[in-house]
Amino acid sequence: MSNDGLSELIAYLEKVNAEVGRIEAEGERALADEGQTAFQACLERKAALLAGLAENSEELVEGIPGAMGDDIAERLERFSTSAATALRIGSVFFMTALLYPEEHKPGEPNDLEAYIMELRGEGGGEG
Repeated sequence: MSNDGLSELIAYLEKVNAEVGRIEAEGERALADEGQTAFQACLERKAALLAGLAENSEELVEGIPGAMGDDIAERLERFSTSAATALRIGSVFFMTALLYPEEHKPGEPNDLEAYIMELRGEGGGEG
């Protein structure tokens, strides 16, 4: 039962991550073509999507029993809290940096991708 729940959650997180990637690419094009205001609008969409991550995945997470479900809920809440903070303070830098650790290099997975890989390989792990 938990494997089905975990599979559904992973599929949902993959969709969210793909949408984040689309929004980021759109933001880069907007910055080049339309300027800072259009870029910021894209970043705000990215942050809003991530801010809703914990709430929007709550039903899926509830289907994962025990400590694993609790750990996943906590991790998703951290993603959402960071994004909500970025939106609240209106920081373009913070919104750009969401999901990317300080030492991130192009081509490496973002934090959400890394977490999805962790869920796939380790069933939630320590986080």
